[in-house]
Amino acid sequence: MPATSVVRRSLAVVAALPLFTLAACGYGSQAEDDGAAKVAAGAKKIDGLDSVKIGYFGNLTHGTALVGMEKGFFQKELGATEVEPAVFNAGPSEIEALNSGSIDIGWIGPSPAINGYTKSGGKNLRIIGGSASGGVKLVVNPDKIKSLKDVKGKRIATPQLGNTQDVAFLNWAAEQGWKVDPQSGKGDVTVVRSDNKVTPDAFKAGSIDGAWVPEPTASKLVAEGGKELLDEATLWPDKKFVITNIIVRQEFLQKHPKVVEAVLKASVTTNKWINANPDAAKEAANKLLEKETGKALPAEVLDPAWKSIRFTDDPLASTLNTEAEHAVKAGLLEKPDLQGIYDLAPLNKVLKAEGAPAVDDAGLGVK
Repeated sequence: MPATSVVRRSLAVVAALPLFTLAACGYGSQAEDDGAAKVAAGAKKIDGLDSVKIGYFGNLTHGTALVGMEKGFFQKELGATEVEPAVFNAGPSEIEALNSGSIDIGWIGPSPAINGYTKSGGKNLRIIGGSASGGVKLVVNPDKIKSLKDVKGKRIATPQLGNTQDVAFLNWAAEQGWKVDPQSGKGDVTVVRSDNKVTPDAFKAGSIDGAWVPEPTASKLVAEGGKELLDEATLWPDKKFVITNIIVRQEFLQKHPKVVEAVLKASVTTNKWINANPDAAKEAANKLLEKETGKALPAEVLDPAWKSIRFTDDPLASTLNTEAEHAVKAGLLEKPDLQGIYDLAPLNKVLKAEGAPAVDDAGLGVK
């Protein structure tokens, strides 16, 4: 089957969301930080480019982008090339923005990256770096679900059909021997696709019994009386799995390699700062979230959420391949050809200059 046909109809519908849907998902919304205001005096544009459009989610699993924007690390590396941030709520809308040229570089989960790559026949994006591992949990109503086996027959939310957590939950359910129709979400357990912003309200109202979600949504549910039943990290070797990658439009990478390198350098600098200053880093991420949403996360949500995420430059490529296998197993994807999805040469150049070890593409890099 050709690469352009690998995504089943159900997933293709999600990956091709119309623009009016994207607007509801935060498509193109701007962070309040104005990159131009942080341009240093005398700074020069990189590659002569006026601006670079960077996308990310308002999730703590995108903490590299949040902290890097808030602390000005990206603008510092980009000189007079202005950072234009765009905030999204789900991967498919960000992939649509990348494909249309509305953003150039983005922080995104593995499943949307796989879907976007395969649906375009390997022509629209490249994964150029890692960002985070972990930060995903199954949180349930303890009055209705007391053990993992009790999940059967219940209503469990995931953020969106075909997104990273949706694939993970469907795969986990299949491993329990339960059958679920991937498109409708109906079966031995009912999967309710619910925006992370409204999931806590749905949980409080009792319309869902639990949720397989990223941080900070998971910790918000715990703060509302939910119980953490499973940390997805425990299902992976060494408790490591990719939750956030850095992607770029291939055309942008070819035309503006120095800009891409500058963004990657800023990402490496940010991750190093996060890991050396965890408390200050979570406060910086929370500060930007407050600017974007109008409300900061309370300590009882922020603290446990931040502790469950590992920030890393390594894209953990072997786990992305495994997640693709999970999507195939769940019935959301035909077996994809992921050869060429990674181009880690720019990142490894940055890491070498920093005296850090190179990262591996698990055999899925460009030839």
